[in-house]
Amino acid sequence: MERTAADRFDTDRFEASRHRLASLAYRLLGSATDAEDAVQEAFVRWQTADRQRITVPEAWLTTVVTNLCLDRLRSAQARRERTVGAWLPEPLLDGDPMLGPADTAEQRESVSLAVLMLLERLSPLERAVYVLREAFSYSHAEIAGILAITEAASQQHLHRARRRITGARRRGGDVDPASARRIVEEFLAAASSGRAERLVALLTDDATAISDGAGLTETLLEYDTPRRIAAVARAGFTPTAAKRRFAGGTPAIHYARLNGDPAILFVLGEQVIGAVAFELAGGRIATVRGIAAPTRLVRLAEAWRQREPGTPLVTEW
Repeated sequence: MERTAADRFDTDRFEASRHRLASLAYRLLGSATDAEDAVQEAFVRWQTADRQRITVPEAWLTTVVTNLCLDRLRSAQARRERTVGAWLPEPLLDGDPMLGPADTAEQRESVSLAVLMLLERLSPLERAVYVLREAFSYSHAEIAGILAITEAASQQHLHRARRRITGARRRGGDVDPASARRIVEEFLAAASSGRAERLVALLTDDATAISDGAGLTETLLEYDTPRRIAAVARAGFTPTAAKRRFAGGTPAIHYARLNGDPAILFVLGEQVIGAVAFELAGGRIATVRGIAAPTRLVRLAEAWRQREPGTPLVTEW
């Protein structure tokens, strides 16, 4: 086989794993941008490696990407960027290949915005073991080989990770898609019209809200009671001329699903300028996450431009 043909063959082998590697990196980092960087670095290492000595390319690539992500999580820069109160995961539209695999409830759960935020409470090794086991079904023997730890250590890391995530995870039963959309539409209607009591009724008693303040603040804005959330929602969702000037025009509001959660998107032309995702429990809203910092919307905005958006909930906000 000629060298150029061999290179093409090896490139194809890498590309066959790209989506899986990106999904792994996204779960580990919570950032699509950083995940893409990790996968690209793995590709560079694949090109320069002695590939004839790599007997199981998938295992080799998984090990490289996992450890690149761990290096990133352990770096001083990452510790500064991901300090408590300053970090939110980068949301993705449902259907994005970076959200896969999604065949089981555990796999879908592992990429939800709620779990991505809870993963921040884990050590890098706990996070890696949890993701490799829960989302990709690797055995403890395989995980031990990837992370250069013992099987017993892998089991211990998984036990601690599960305990911490389960203890903090809110669960209120599944809500069917039609009901989820209805709840979000009611929230939008109540917030836009200033009906505080209706907003409070849509929220769980222990509801929380978090916002990145469109990237204008260094720390996240957090609200921890239904009435505070209702007040902020009324102030934020009621359209005004000043808000339209800040947005650069009159956006439409579309319904979408982000990381499995119902959501609304503020869209100006073809550009997504804001997203609000809702975590539901028991038929009510348990968590509201507002994301409008442009750096957190890059991949989402690009995916939106490639879709037929459908009829907006609000044509001109």
